[in-house]
Amino acid sequence: MSLNFRFGVISDPHVALPETIWNHPNRFHLVEVSIPAIEMALAYLEQYDLDFLLIPGDLTQDGEPENHAWLRSRLALLPFPVYVVPGNHDVPSLLPTSRTIGLADFPHYYRQLGYENASQLDYSRQILPGVQLIGLNSNHFDPQGQQLGRLDEAQLAWLERELIALDRQLVMVMVHHNVIEHLPGQSSHCLGRRYMLDNASELLSILQKFGVQLIFTGHLHVQDVAYKDGIYDITTGSLVSYPHPYRIFNFHLDDRGRKWLQIESDRISEVPGFFDLPQMSRQWMGDRSFPFTIKLLTEAPLNLPLDEAEKLAPSLRYFWADIANGDALFDFSELPPEARDYFEGFSAISPDGTLTLIDNHTTLLLEPLPK
Repeated sequence: MSLNFRFGVISDPHVALPETIWNHPNRFHLVEVSIPAIEMALAYLEQYDLDFLLIPGDLTQDGEPENHAWLRSRLALLPFPVYVVPGNHDVPSLLPTSRTIGLADFPHYYRQLGYENASQLDYSRQILPGVQLIGLNSNHFDPQGQQLGRLDEAQLAWLERELIALDRQLVMVMVHHNVIEHLPGQSSHCLGRRYMLDNASELLSILQKFGVQLIFTGHLHVQDVAYKDGIYDITTGSLVSYPHPYRIFNFHLDDRGRKWLQIESDRISEVPGFFDLPQMSRQWMGDRSFPFTIKLLTEAPLNLPLDEAEKLAPSLRYFWADIANGDALFDFSELPPEARDYFEGFSAISPDGTLTLIDNHTTLLLEPLPK
């Protein structure tokens, strides 16, 4: 079987028409550039003869109907199919409000982008001969209306039925929340766990059972490729925060039947009014990093006193920006030993101590999953 195709990924574009933009002093991302950034990314991607484009959530600033409508109309003009799933910003409440859509409204906006059945929040589509895409909604609300990253039992049962029927297909899964940790201790840390699917282990168990090896996620706004037990979770940074990336993937089978996935990443370097966008947005992120850094220093596992954390925080001004950029190698030799070891542990280094530069440009060999 010949199976060769090319596709793109844009994540977390947070589209915001100018009249809908609202300011928050601590936000890390620049929704002001959302429209020109996605226009530029789409223009670049149109040059690549793509078979399809994936957008794993946070399509809009905060679920505004006019922003969803604008994006739907813009994506309809592309020469290749586009598939989306909702992010937490796309459906911030279970029911619609005066300024946002509700969870059940989302598929109605994107019927040509995966949701042929507008009564379902999950879908399974053959997007190319021999290639199946499963889009999952990871936004759920508890009885108090609190938004959670979770798949319920009905979704997991539906997924298992779908996978049983997909014999000998290449299956790719797209979901907003991360399924494999992209940061040390992400699933247990107060700052990291909200980006994780809180029942990720259940999803991973099902995917491993059926040999699914590729998951595409967003939400975290970082460039990272995470691996666990034969499965890759490829998360893509946001178009509206440093380093403003998008990705291009080439999949092919070689003459021995092995599956290869080549990953390339590019960035938006300027938009009108922001002529050195990466430098400006890195500075923006650094200027807003202090509360985040203090929390890292004062929460477990470091648990430093506030006065000590305040002294160390300036050394970590660009820590999150460098994480977001991908392939980071940290040297915090000026920090006390415990803090130094903790923060250097976020470097892109594999358990065997070797530098693993796979977050932005690499080629993955998708080996068969262990039985």
